[in-house]
Formats: sequence, structure tokens, C-alpha cells
Amino acid sequence: MALGATQTYESEGFVVIPNLFDNDEVAFLRDHYMDLRLQEWPGDFAGVDLASSDPLKRYPRMIHMHRWDEVSLKWLLDSRINEALTSLLGEQPYAVQTMLYFKPAGGRGQALHQDQTYLNARPGTCIAAWLALDDCDEENGCMQVVPRTQNLPTLCTVAADTSASFTDVTVPLGPEMVPVAVKMKAGDVLFFNGSVIHGSYPNTSADRFRRSLIGHYITGNAKAVAGYYHPVLNMNGEVVDLGVSTGGGPCGVWATDGIEMVSQEGGQMDLHE
Repeated sequence: MALGATQTYESEGFVVIPNLFDNDEVAFLRDHYMDLRLQEWPGDFAGVDLASSDPLKRYPRMIHMHRWDEVSLKWLLDSRINEALTSLLGEQPYAVQTMLYFKPAGGRGQALHQDQTYLNARPGTCIAAWLALDDCDEENGCMQVVPRTQNLPTLCTVAADTSASFTDVTVPLGPEMVPVAVKMKAGDVLFFNGSVIHGSYPNTSADRFRRSLIGHYITGNAKAVAGYYHPVLNMNGEVVDLGVSTGGGPCGVWATDGIEMVSQEGGQMDLHE
């Protein structure tokens, strides 16, 4: 991986590696998951509701596919992903989650959030590898990120606008923070730090999907991660004995002179995107 990519990741908190997967690989993955979506699968708690007016209920996300689907496990541990993550982090990561988002036309986006809120890796943080299975832009609901937020603490959440977001919480932005659209071609992979504030736009297109395959990882020095993300795997696919982190610690709120840490109650929530 080019040195410039590592420098961008360190300075901005995220980087896009273009063409990490070729057209044939992307087409195979896209068809594979569309076929899987027609079936019942382990842990599919959302369920498919073909009669629903909500596009996201007709094509609900998949979570933890690598636990039962060999294609997903192979992708999660792919040598190209491992090489990129190791370069960005300075050490091999641990793998903890796969997700597949279909986001058909009319699907809501997701409000701004931080992944570390949910994974709660200790010490260190988490990192995402977000593979575009379709070309994506603002119209069909591409990702949006807030640059240079990778060193923020976990922020306290507030209510989100559920008419635009399928999740009901978000994090407020500090002064002069502006989200930027991450336009990608199918096969590109977006890597971003777990503290980076990010979300996605609604899909306002007439007939385009915005499918994405996502792997979540934690730094190789982590000793614990939230229970939802166990079992933890090394990049050889072997189970690693890590502890279970719990929630309820302090979170940050914006103050006139920076960020003030306040206490919060309750455990970690399920990661959405």
C-alpha cells in the first residue's frame, strides 16, 4: 500500500484504497449476498417483510455472516484487507464482525455516530473496512465522514431524526466540523478509525442500490471488546481469548473551551453501520 495512504489515514482518520477488489470479485459478492437475502439465515433477527413500505425492511441488513458463511469469512480475513490494516495500524488487527447493507432506492441513511461507542475496544480502538459493492454518491446514499475526528473521545449521543436515519441516536458536531461525502467506485474500500464521526445519506435515487460489505476489526493490542463481537479472530481465522468490555463509562459533550467528560449509564449498543 502506498505510503501516502497511511499518511492520509493518520492525518484525516480515514482513507479510500481504490480498486482493492476487481470487477469480477465485486460482481460475485454482490450476487452472493442478493441470493442469501432471499433465504433465512442464522441470526437474521430483522427478518424480511416484502409487504412493508420501508425499503430497509424489504432488504434488511445482514450481521455476522462470517459465523456461518464461508464467503464472508474468507473476505473478512482477506490478505489485501490484512495488509492494508496492518500498514495503517502498524500491527495486525483482530477481526470481530461482518455486515452487509443493501440500502435500496428510498432507504433511509444513518445518523452520524462513532463505531467505538459500540465495540468499546480496550485499549486502543476499532477500525472499519467498508467495501463498495456499487458505485456510490450522495444520490444513492454514500458514506459521509467528518475529517480529523479520529482523536476524539467517545461522545454522548442525542436523539436523531428517524425520518432520515434508521437509527435513533446521533452525536453532535463541534464548531467548524463539516461532514464530507465519500464517493466511491465498486471495488474501492474505505478504512476509518473507530472514533471518526461518520454516517450515510438516504438513498434518494429512483432505482439504484447502495450495497456495501463491511468488516469491523480492533487493534492488535486490545485486551477486551464488547460481548456482541465475540468470538474474536486473528487474521489466520483462529479464535483469540480476549476479555469482554462493558459500557457505562464517561462520554464527551461539547463545551465552550473544548470537550467536557460526563458520566453515562447503561451498556453498549449494537453497531449499525
